[in-house]
Amino acid sequence: MEFSSANPSVVRSIRQRDLLNTWLRALVKSRTLPVLGDYRPECIADELADMMGFDVIGEGCDARFLITQEGARLTTTYGNEHIDPDKRTNRYLDDAIGPERYERVVTLYRTCLARKRPTYSISMVQDADGKDVQYERLLLPFGSAGSVEQIVGSYKAISIEGHFKIRNLMAIRPRAVPAIVVRAVIDQDIVRSSTHVRASEDIIEVS
Repeated sequence: MEFSSANPSVVRSIRQRDLLNTWLRALVKSRTLPVLGDYRPECIADELADMMGFDVIGEGCDARFLITQEGARLTTTYGNEHIDPDKRTNRYLDDAIGPERYERVVTLYRTCLARKRPTYSISMVQDADGKDVQYERLLLPFGSAGSVEQIVGSYKAISIEGHFKIRNLMAIRPRAVPAIVVRAVIDQDIVRSSTHVRASEDIIEVS
């Protein structure tokens, strides 16, 4: 799976762009990796339904991703409503979504871990009525001493056909197997030097 090198403008969702900008500000403060405790996006309560949190357990290709937070809307999207709410966290991502789905997405998480930079992807899938839906995934790395210890994910679904059904959109057996059409590492226009910070409405740069 090949990843393009991109700047923050690759992110299409306005809400995800806001989350990314907050990460970039925290990066300027730390210079290596933002610490999760320094990450304080505005209106975060409105976004939690579409977000997940992970602790990184292990390193490299052996790393696993322990779910620490699962948004309510994602529970519906992945068809996990039958699982007791108390059991939706403190389980590994590969166990939660099964080997087939995990195989399709694990490189996105491992690339975020290895490159220590946000990764962004867009997958095309169809809802229960056959409408095309664009599923956008933004993964943000956090940690200390240059090692990724947590990943925060934001997941957005949108359709140019208007209203669509989110239930079971990314279930074990979706109507159509999600096809990843964009794979990007956001590593451009972030850090150019360590002496001057310039912010704009769209991106944060150090130049």
